[in-house]
Amino acid sequence: MVFGQVVIGPPGSGKTTYCNGMSQFLKLIGRKVAVINLDPANDSLPYECAINIEDLIKLSDVMTEHSLGPNGGLVYCMDYLEKNIDWLQSKLEPLLKDHYLLFDFPGQVELFFLHSNAKNVVMKLIKKLNLRLTAVHLVDAHLCSDPAKYVSALILSLSTMLHLELPHINVLSKIDLIESYGKLSFNLDFYTDVQDLSYLQHHLDQDPRSAKFRKLTKELCDVIEDFSIVNFTTLDIQDKESVGNLVKLIDKSNGYIFAGIDASAVEFSKIAVRQVDWDYYRYPSHLSFNLLFICITCDNLPNIVKYHIDTLASFS
Repeated sequence: MVFGQVVIGPPGSGKTTYCNGMSQFLKLIGRKVAVINLDPANDSLPYECAINIEDLIKLSDVMTEHSLGPNGGLVYCMDYLEKNIDWLQSKLEPLLKDHYLLFDFPGQVELFFLHSNAKNVVMKLIKKLNLRLTAVHLVDAHLCSDPAKYVSALILSLSTMLHLELPHINVLSKIDLIESYGKLSFNLDFYTDVQDLSYLQHHLDQDPRSAKFRKLTKELCDVIEDFSIVNFTTLDIQDKESVGNLVKLIDKSNGYIFAGIDASAVEFSKIAVRQVDWDYYRYPSHLSFNLLFICITCDNLPNIVKYHIDTLASFS
């Protein structure tokens, strides 16, 4: 039985940075870690990866050969990986004896709530290799500073949870930077526990862009509250206590803690009794992204809702 994490989230949410910091942390507490890069667009890796999808297929080659843009190219790459799952399985088999696995997936959100190829890849690996995986869905904490962006993050998180059908943890990443985006309308618990969303309505009405979507936003909030399965934990990847708390949640969700309770206690005692300083490297990035057409099907709504939120953000 092999344990690991499927790391997903929108562009700029910190997936690669997370895999870098998480792999360092897990090594410090005594686990052998293998990071598997499944993002063919990620050509600047701060970590040493055990398996790299670029050895199978490169996004640049796909875009050139098939005249596709980056989004279409990523869908093609995931489809190609699914059809060549034996390649990935053969690369993983030598690691199964004693490694903890971190899968670094692309940031194209529709791969995880609309298309089935990424899900099929994960499910085939789980079935063939007896893996116990948790989906770690990263969302940039700065989205809490804008009610419309926060609602879009909730819808994305919910639709991803329903689509992947894995043990799932939603994470507000870069929580150490949240104060730099301005004062929040509510305390942090409101956003992590996803409390009464009707309180957001007043703030949404103040934004002329959101006002014309008032009824749609209310229906979407009702959907989120009806399911009542979305919540968040927070993460500062440079803080050992924050990372340690997240690891404990992940270990409970995928069963790692129950497979070796004594070993798990020994692992965390290592960081409890001494100062842990890892050689953490946060590389600069200036990214922008559009979160477009988040779709969800629900009995409460007659048809598929296409919720268009145009978001432009810079991260540094």
